[in-house]
Amino acid sequence: MGIFFNRVTIIGVGLIGGSLASVLRGKSLAGEICGIGRSEENLQKAKRLGLIDYYFCEPSEIFPGPPLVKGGLGGGIYSDGVRDSDLVILSSPVGTFLKIVKEIGTSLKKKAIVTDVGSVKGDLVREIEEALPEGVSFVGGHPIAGKETSGVEAASGELFKGSKCILTPTDRTAKDTLEIVKSMWEEAGSDVILMDPSLHDRVFATVSHLPHVIAYALVNTVARMDFGETDPLSLSVRSFRDLTRIASSPPEMWRDICLYNRVNLLNSINSFEEVLKTLKGYLEKGEEKGLLREFEEARRLKENS
Repeated sequence: MGIFFNRVTIIGVGLIGGSLASVLRGKSLAGEICGIGRSEENLQKAKRLGLIDYYFCEPSEIFPGPPLVKGGLGGGIYSDGVRDSDLVILSSPVGTFLKIVKEIGTSLKKKAIVTDVGSVKGDLVREIEEALPEGVSFVGGHPIAGKETSGVEAASGELFKGSKCILTPTDRTAKDTLEIVKSMWEEAGSDVILMDPSLHDRVFATVSHLPHVIAYALVNTVARMDFGETDPLSLSVRSFRDLTRIASSPPEMWRDICLYNRVNLLNSINSFEEVLKTLKGYLEKGEEKGLLREFEEARRLKENS
């Protein structure tokens, strides 16, 4: 279906938010794009790059930072950033979503659409739906895309091409609203998959959130071991760098993700610990057949994925 938004507001103009702005701009899907964020320097950069037309800084009660808005329209309050927007995209850390929705709710126009790009859904989706006023629709979204670099300067309209985007509709999601958001992601080049919000969190606790926890833990483990004057991190081989690349991800963002999905994540950690316990047992006994069997099974699963 053909889509066009007269006004889009992106809250959090970083890699993902900036890349989506680039898509909206490049595909002529939006008349004007407003950016909201906590760093005026970042918003100015987004404006210079042509990703947004004007911007507002969030007030201190939402984020630490400038207490008053600034930007192309000169003045106003936070809610002005979403007023009259057809589409509002939440692209800040997931821990801020509910606060932001409650802050902007009364300023959203009837039939506005709110969506997000966060990697936690589950109860958060339902809490957002309940916080929004009648006549405003929410569609949970999670683009499976990213780069090693972050920030608006790394944004690209090509980021989502060939990637997957998970949408998590509920029984409260209007079919036409879902189709609009789905079409936007398809325009971005994504393969859209519909998934129950709770199932989403169980899946991504295992394939996304657990790997980040492991990467952070692995770096800290090596750093805390005693190697005398030798710095082991400076000598790390490619396998270590590959495994721990995601430990460079923003700590604030991943703190929020882990806490919001902690029940599923704890289940995943428990399962991982059981596998480690099995491997540890084989090592303690010098049981080469058991180790080989585990390694071969993992290799087979990986090659078939």
